[in-house]
Amino acid sequence: MTLTIQSFSGSDAAPFFNDLARLRTTVFRAFPYLYEGNPDYEQTYLSTYAKSAGSVFVIARDDDQVVGVATGTPMAGETDEVKRPFLEAGLDPQEFFYFGESVLLPAYRGRGIGVAFFEGRETQATKLGLRYATFCAVERPHDHPRRPADYVPLDSFWHKRGYTHHPELRTTFTWRDLDASVESPKPLSFWIRDLTE
Repeated sequence: MTLTIQSFSGSDAAPFFNDLARLRTTVFRAFPYLYEGNPDYEQTYLSTYAKSAGSVFVIARDDDQVVGVATGTPMAGETDEVKRPFLEAGLDPQEFFYFGESVLLPAYRGRGIGVAFFEGRETQATKLGLRYATFCAVERPHDHPRRPADYVPLDSFWHKRGYTHHPELRTTFTWRDLDASVESPKPLSFWIRDLTE
């Protein structure tokens, strides 16, 4: 195994888009996202992300196989769903770098790749002169029927990375759950780290 982790800016990641779409639709099928992926949507989503000034794709490869990816972009260019909670709380999106997702095949977890994903995106935020890094996580009921018995939330990992949960900053994203016939809104809340501390 030759594992490499490399950051790409914007459209430089275009050669990997098919791999990234595959990873998103594969990894996000698991709890808590339960995402029923759409390849056409994935291509549109990734292309839009690549056009965002200041965006970064942190890509993990085992030899030539893409096994994980993390994305980030200045919040100022993000959707209203992302920016609205901050604006309503009197926070300036211009100061934030937003982490889009972090997806990694199960066989490669526990090897420090997740930490490298955070570091790569935080480095990009710092280069851009942004003070805060933030991301949001979906919230599912504790008694959700698809919740695995051995499921462990990532809260402790995020705390160790210096992130603080801000449950008052909430939004909703809409997607189709596994076995669902229509899309439905999902609640998410944000985590924030001050990169100057």
